[in-house]
Amino acid sequence: MARENEWARKVLVLLKSGNTSAAIAQIKVAPSAKDTVALKATMAAAQLAGRWRDVDEAIENSIRSLSAPRLHRSP
Repeated sequence: MARENEWARKVLVLLKSGNTSAAIAQIKVAPSAKDTVALKATMAAAQLAGRWRDVDEAIENSIRSLSAPRLHRSP
């Protein structure tokens, strides 16, 4: 059995409590694309996908930015 992603679970709790601005802030500083994809899957399983347009947009933007190759590397 796959282990549940703790970060995704914590963000889902924020969403269920109605604190979408805090959830979006957490999504913007997501640890990895894998975590953001796990959040998206967790929301779909909880039938919450599509409920908040701004949250869905933040998830898509986060996945896109974390999945893209970096344009430069720090020295």
